[in-house]
Amino acid sequence: MRNTDRQILFSLSYQIHPKIMHPIVTKASTFIGTTSGRIYLLSAVLIFAAANSVTRRLTEIGSQHLIDGRNPISLCNVLFVGNLCALLVLIPIYGRQLNFDSFKQLSGKDWLSLTAVAILSGAIAPGLIFTALSLTMVNNVVLVGRIEPPLILALSVWFLREKVNIWAVVGAFVCLGGVAVTLYLQSLGQNAPDSGFFIHIGTGELLTAGGALAASVANIISKVKLANIPLGIFTIFRMAVGTVVFFIVALYLYGAEHFMDVFTPFLWQWMLIYSAVIVVAGQLAWFMGLKKSTASEISLASSFTPLAGILAAYFILGEAPNLAQYIGGSIVIGGIIISQIGVWRQSAAIPLSYKKEIDMEIGFKGI
Repeated sequence: MRNTDRQILFSLSYQIHPKIMHPIVTKASTFIGTTSGRIYLLSAVLIFAAANSVTRRLTEIGSQHLIDGRNPISLCNVLFVGNLCALLVLIPIYGRQLNFDSFKQLSGKDWLSLTAVAILSGAIAPGLIFTALSLTMVNNVVLVGRIEPPLILALSVWFLREKVNIWAVVGAFVCLGGVAVTLYLQSLGQNAPDSGFFIHIGTGELLTAGGALAASVANIISKVKLANIPLGIFTIFRMAVGTVVFFIVALYLYGAEHFMDVFTPFLWQWMLIYSAVIVVAGQLAWFMGLKKSTASEISLASSFTPLAGILAAYFILGEAPNLAQYIGGSIVIGGIIISQIGVWRQSAAIPLSYKKEIDMEIGFKGI
């Protein structure tokens, strides 16, 4: 082929190539973006689902290496140090939003609402969940924690007069029924005295329910008052204030000696692993998933949290579900599926603020 022919052929291919390749490139990039978003979400959900079991396992390791009779990897130390590590991760990610102009746009009511949400979801809720982990099975914490989405739904209808589809309502009731069945069957198995038809609820389950309630109220406040707050400011402020409030409350309740081992090398060597897996990898995957996925995809991914949490308890702790948890958990999963049908029927054009609400509804993330 002569050089002239090559030039003509190259010229023709140059003119045709963009017309042919543009749709293909567009579809390929869309597919890659969508797939990567789902992979990020699935990875984050699996990591967050393992947070309860990993936390329990760390405290067990700490109990085998006591320092003057104290557990260096206490739940309070894990929560406090975990929050500090999370802040170190979040600040570089959202550093651009942390500027004077962004802060100046927030009103006094915005700061008040942010503080209330930070105390409820950043200090009270995780503090109650951590305490519950020391008192009951991880599977119970996972299942009882599923009352949070129905609570949010009920509070939204009650206080905000929001309209909800029938699928969401039915799914919420089914989830609550599954939790009730679990607790009732367990109380029968424990031969709770004079239980009759009443459900015997242990302290750990009550604390989990209290944590879910605190997180639900925080979600409603966020929905009403903080819909337009940048996600970075919202997340970092909640984490920072929650950490400070938790530290102050723990000092008041347990005294300064409760944090005597917070800088112990043994604690930090495990917390570096904990932070790298649960905090760093989980948070980064979740934030990337939020950016690359639709609200319905995020909701679908988060719906796998209970099942993944139960599997994590089995593989990490060897905690196999009992019969009550099998039955109740199956009902809860059925309720989640019904609720998910309602999400699929909603419009795809869901505002970004809804992603923030799902971010709060996903439950315990190890921090």
